[in-house]
Amino acid sequence: MKKDLQHILDITEKSIIVSCQALPSEPLYCEEMSLMPFMAKAAKEAGCRCIRTNSVRDVIAIKKETKLPVIGLIKKTYEGYDSYITPTMKEVDALVLAKSDIIAIDCTMRRRGDGLTINEYLHQIHMRYPDIILMADISTYEEGLNAQACGVDLVSTTMSGYTSYSPQTKGPDFELARALARDLKIPVIAEGRIQSPEQAEQMLQTGVHAVVVGGAITRPREIAARFFQAVQPKPASLC
Repeated sequence: MKKDLQHILDITEKSIIVSCQALPSEPLYCEEMSLMPFMAKAAKEAGCRCIRTNSVRDVIAIKKETKLPVIGLIKKTYEGYDSYITPTMKEVDALVLAKSDIIAIDCTMRRRGDGLTINEYLHQIHMRYPDIILMADISTYEEGLNAQACGVDLVSTTMSGYTSYSPQTKGPDFELARALARDLKIPVIAEGRIQSPEQAEQMLQTGVHAVVVGGAITRPREIAARFFQAVQPKPASLC
């Protein structure tokens, strides 16, 4: 096992990785300066030992502010691509230069505009950067098995519910996490629609190595919306 990966696994075992991201359409996105290092600092003070984030700017800023290992990704939409998490070598190159400790990549079986299969894309990455740590963001059990066979270091359930062929559940995909944790030989990270400490604890009981929580901690608009939805007057029942 890669030395840096073992350290990250040691400090995150049975714990929570906080995802600190803000897209241009969100209130916490600021063009002039990133606010995510402050969010990551708060997560660190709460006990977090690893951060997941989007963009070169935030990878660099969060590492500088927190000194924590960072799972980096770049969300980029290209014509002809259904995948958008670190979809091409251009994004991989940028994250390597930014010294991202782990690089997350969409490893679903969806269409790629370059004509490559996900297996061929992963092979190209391994050939160029044999020593980097790769996290496969997948949506199904079969994609998890395939990613492991392609030599990734970790598998994350990030994309479950975000591909047309994966279960469209309102809550976390406990079943997928449990199956992958049982059958894969590499660490499994659970991510996706985990909205409460109780769900995070339940997810850890499936056998996964760690849990990523994002919106429930770091997206105030989503957090506030859940409160307001909860107190909305209920329609009167018809007699």
